[in-house]
Amino acid sequence: MRTPMARTKTLRLRNHLTLCAALFVIAAPLPAPAALSQPDQILAKIRQTFRAHRPPPPYVTYTLVREQLTEQGYPDYVNSYTYHIWCRTLDRAALARKVFRDDARGPLEFLRPEFNQDRDPGPPTADVFERAPAHPQPVEVAPTPEPTGLPTVIGSVTAYGELEYHVTAVTTEGSTLHLSLRPIRDPDRNRLREVYVDKKTYELKKLVATDKLFITPGNEIHPELFTITMSMSDGRPLVTAVNGVTTDDYTGDGHVVNYQFKDIKFPSALPDWYFNAHSYAMHLEQAPL
Repeated sequence: MRTPMARTKTLRLRNHLTLCAALFVIAAPLPAPAALSQPDQILAKIRQTFRAHRPPPPYVTYTLVREQLTEQGYPDYVNSYTYHIWCRTLDRAALARKVFRDDARGPLEFLRPEFNQDRDPGPPTADVFERAPAHPQPVEVAPTPEPTGLPTVIGSVTAYGELEYHVTAVTTEGSTLHLSLRPIRDPDRNRLREVYVDKKTYELKKLVATDKLFITPGNEIHPELFTITMSMSDGRPLVTAVNGVTTDDYTGDGHVVNYQFKDIKFPSALPDWYFNAHSYAMHLEQAPL
């Protein structure tokens, strides 16, 4: 028969062993997270390189040239045009004037250039990694602004894994890396399909992305594939050209469309009234050309 003292020693021993086991579990290193595959590492580096240039300057001005073909494959002069555009990059609000051959200018128009909407894409400073909107938005609806400052660093987290795309192939084509992408989810919103970058700097050179062709009247929407050409200007990656081709059975006017972004500049300031359509009538004499 055990004495009370023997039972106490036995309990202390058991408690000691339990505590040691618990300390061992706590002290044991956690398994390391799975490392990114090499293709995913490349895509993460490309995205990081592009984001390092964000946000863009507060204002951008440019000339947009739109050219499309008719159903018969001839130039569609009715739906081909040139605009001068003054854009506030914070919310993509823009003043625009159509340019005619005789140097005449059209009336003041309020635009909001954006990909995957029922209006012309842009601006040249657009975030090409941005997800497409879930639903078409009217021009009055402003997108969520990008962050404009660096937050205070209180820690760091490393993300392991790509949440939007699976890199299906990486090939080297001269000085260019070519990545083929497949959306992991939401293929209608995660729109990138091909990415071409400088293999040394990881700066974007070209992208292939999904988009939409909106035809009015009729409220027709057709899927498109955009080939987006990127160029570096003053150390910034900019959209300089877009070629769009519908990918369903639609072959009517606008089946093929091309955009060029020219004369891109970054003024330090623009008048506030440029971005308020209700004030245009009061500033006709001050309207830019």
